[in-house]
Amino acid sequence: PRGKMAFAGKYEFESDENYDAFVQKIGLPSDKAEMGRNCKVVTEVVQNGNDFTWTQHYPGGRTSANTFTVGKEADMETMGGKKFKATVRMENGKLVADFPNYHHTAEISGGKLVEISTSSGVVYKRTSKKIA
Repeated sequence: PRGKMAFAGKYEFESDENYDAFVQKIGLPSDKAEMGRNCKVVTEVVQNGNDFTWTQHYPGGRTSANTFTVGKEADMETMGGKKFKATVRMENGKLVADFPNYHHTAEISGGKLVEISTSSGVVYKRTSKKIA
């Protein structure tokens, strides 16, 4: 039996909180930080059971994709483009992953994709609305 397909869909950036403090904390270069500020990123999630492909489409045609299976180590890429290995877990309906310098969760709440990244006490929250 397939799990709930709660995450599948396309989501467009709607709002965020603490962006500047967070990217400063994780050491994102200012040019990359500038590009990401209030950027209408579209996040596309394809889910097949525990297998996910999580793609971010940036304005101007750049995309970044992470493919992973819940509970198995996978090769991932950070906001800044650094490669690393992580195991994504499912906890209380949220996808949870530890990036090299921050802790990340993603959940569907009220039909929106809510992503929270925490680094040394700075909490960055990004909300995206479902568009497809």
